[in-house]
Amino acid sequence: MLEIPKIALPGGETVPILGQGTWGMGEDARRAGQEADALRHGLDLGINLIDTAEMYADGRAEQITGEAIKGRREAVFLVSKVLPGNASRAGTIAACERSLKHLGTDRIDLYLLHWRGPHPLAETLAGFEELQQAGKIRHWGVSNFDMEDCRELDSLAPGISPGKAATNQVLFNLMRRGIEYDLLPWSRERGMPVMAYSPIEQGRLLKYPALGKVAERYGATPAQVALSWLLRQPGVIAIPKAARAAHIEENLAALDIRLDRDDLALLDRTFPPPASARPLEML
Repeated sequence: MLEIPKIALPGGETVPILGQGTWGMGEDARRAGQEADALRHGLDLGINLIDTAEMYADGRAEQITGEAIKGRREAVFLVSKVLPGNASRAGTIAACERSLKHLGTDRIDLYLLHWRGPHPLAETLAGFEELQQAGKIRHWGVSNFDMEDCRELDSLAPGISPGKAATNQVLFNLMRRGIEYDLLPWSRERGMPVMAYSPIEQGRLLKYPALGKVAERYGATPAQVALSWLLRQPGVIAIPKAARAAHIEENLAALDIRLDRDDLALLDRTFPPPASARPLEML
């Protein structure tokens, strides 16, 4: 089994740099069994970080995740998210309780605010703190937070930077490199990993000839090259979705690709890094 490199969260616990995403799972009941099997296969291969959310298919992705981890909960680092509209103090606690039932577990390892919404951030943090004290979540973090949001978070909850948050889950791939200008280096300075969702831009990246050219050199797929580029970034965790066992294996094999200087130069010409600050992008 290929050993997946790990990265430390601000509190010192380590997690793999490659996880399993579930966005899009649970939307067709006929595929639920296959999706759960894919997650199990990933766990068998050592990809023990699974990311889900109450939003995904109205909780059905959490239920599929719960089926997949049944009997092996201790081996899984489980991530879920609260919707912004539910993220008052009481609403965060109630949402977490629903997610725990969907997942069939007594705790979530990392619980995130999915994006900024109508409730004051201080209320959400109070909910996180209460859940943490009750043992229902182990770590908390945020998602889709831009620099301004992170600075506010830092001011509200000083401590392990930023604001004791374990991660910020954001859109980051070759097409969406804006965070490289400010948010990514800022997070690295504070020892807080960035969790990158949609690493192949929901398939849209695959049409670019440059990826195909690099992939041909390694006997790989364009998707593997795009994922390899992301996995080589310091301070980044990637969470691609894979609903089939073969796709899980393809993602894992991306860890073996070692892009060289020429590869990176070609990718930079095709997907230029940011020269100035950009608004945070979301899907």
